[in-house]
Amino acid sequence: MDHPQGRVPRAKNSRGRPAPGLDPEAGNPESESIFAVTNSTSSAAGETGSRLLPLALQSRNPLAWLTIFGPGAVIASLTIGSGELIFSSRGGALFGYRLLWFFLLVLLLKWVLVFVSARHMVLTGAHPFQRWMELPGPRGWFPLVFVLLALVCFPIWVSFHSGTVGTLLSWLAHTEKSFHGGAHFVWGMMTLWVVLALVFGGGYAVLERVQLIIVLLMLACVVVSLVALRPDWIGFWTGFFVPRPLVYPDWAGSLPDLAGRPVWVEIITYVGVIGGSGYDYLAYVSYLRDKRWGQAGRASAAVADLAVMAADSTHINRRWLRAVAVDSALSFLAVLIFSAVFVACGAVILGPQQKIPGGSNLLALQAEFVTPIYPWLKYVYFVGAFLTIFGTLYGTIEVAPTILREAALAFDADYASRHERRLRFLAVGWAGGGGFAVLLWTFAWHLMSGGDNPPGLIALLTPANLFTGVLACGLICLLAMRTDRKFLPRGLRAGKFVATLNFFAGITFLALGIKGYWDHSGWTAFVILAGTLGLGWLGAWGRNRFGKGAT
Repeated sequence: MDHPQGRVPRAKNSRGRPAPGLDPEAGNPESESIFAVTNSTSSAAGETGSRLLPLALQSRNPLAWLTIFGPGAVIASLTIGSGELIFSSRGGALFGYRLLWFFLLVLLLKWVLVFVSARHMVLTGAHPFQRWMELPGPRGWFPLVFVLLALVCFPIWVSFHSGTVGTLLSWLAHTEKSFHGGAHFVWGMMTLWVVLALVFGGGYAVLERVQLIIVLLMLACVVVSLVALRPDWIGFWTGFFVPRPLVYPDWAGSLPDLAGRPVWVEIITYVGVIGGSGYDYLAYVSYLRDKRWGQAGRASAAVADLAVMAADSTHINRRWLRAVAVDSALSFLAVLIFSAVFVACGAVILGPQQKIPGGSNLLALQAEFVTPIYPWLKYVYFVGAFLTIFGTLYGTIEVAPTILREAALAFDADYASRHERRLRFLAVGWAGGGGFAVLLWTFAWHLMSGGDNPPGLIALLTPANLFTGVLACGLICLLAMRTDRKFLPRGLRAGKFVATLNFFAGITFLALGIKGYWDHSGWTAFVILAGTLGLGWLGAWGRNRFGKGAT
């Protein structure tokens, strides 16, 4: 794994990421010893012939391909936290092993989304935002819509992760009842300030390595504990392949977290958090620029170069596609393993107790997953859980400048290159400052209402999650199909199986997103979405009509 827990390497990605078209270094410096020159063909954008291909990619040994695993760890790291520790455990307690086939399907569909999008970047050097600039309508309206929605969604996600860490710290400090049960918001705000200091100061590298060791140790303890509990292994394995309806157990109605929460909203929330969100995947494609796989990180390939590529099955850019397939597959396999283990633990331990992570107790219950081995292992869990969610919070904030940077590159590459540090500061400041504002507002509202039960973090997250993790995924899938048809010659387009799976994924995510929004808030959600689409359209139209672009 190039970057433990999948975070972006700070020295390169946070401050000095090369702009597209610039080629300050060839290949990956960390892996230079395993590179060898391959036969060169006509070069896309005049650069391909001098590029290097790792020996691991030339090998027929699948074990050698493991050395390629890098950017895909970003996807795993952003969900191994809230996705596994909270929602997999919660889903396991509610639905048991019946949930496993659904998780497997969701991860398969998200894998094809990532593969198709990254595939296009490796072949052409173009990010989805660049391709979306050419959609019918005012130039750039759809990337602008994604930026507008990110302005709302990123602070909510940041506040959720901060508050989640706050629930654990509040429980450990025995302050759950302080501030009428809202102490976790205070702990969350303090945690967020620490993370922002690390983001701006670049002091996360050592913590990153410690985090990886602790998290893997925690997973090992949970796996051993699960084996010691002797779950229904037949039910576990058949849960992956035998679809069964997902319905609440009889006792679910007595839980405040589920009162008035339709089962479809609960299930679709899992779709959004398991495996990552649409913005994570757009960031993943951007991270390929740093890896310089194929055409990624170089000038976009011209039509003539793509024609040469289509006619040559041994073209180096096409050979780099194996790296994308391996990296993304390993990423989602890691997420599946974590998810399955925590689903099983939730089914065996929490379900019989009629408990689920929720409210202001999102992480403490899961300590019971490791205590069957030795009670003192709960401290390993607490450290691992803290570092996992802490790292997820850090990674979520780091995705924000990547998204803004890619949007700026699509609108005005020269401006994006000249003002990269300013854009990064704005994105981190908005995501972090906005997250702090959400926590502060929620905390103040809670104190003024005088309630004993704080507003649930999961309820706060749900509307944003339905877009970022569900609806956005459907839009990205369907637009990827259009992008391939418009910009790739027939010989470079995805095969029938991948194309069909991608279409199915797009329709599925779109349908689930619409269903989730309707069940959650009815027409209100669609009025807000329509308004955002209209605002993006008008903003792009105004910029094209009256603006001179960024200067």
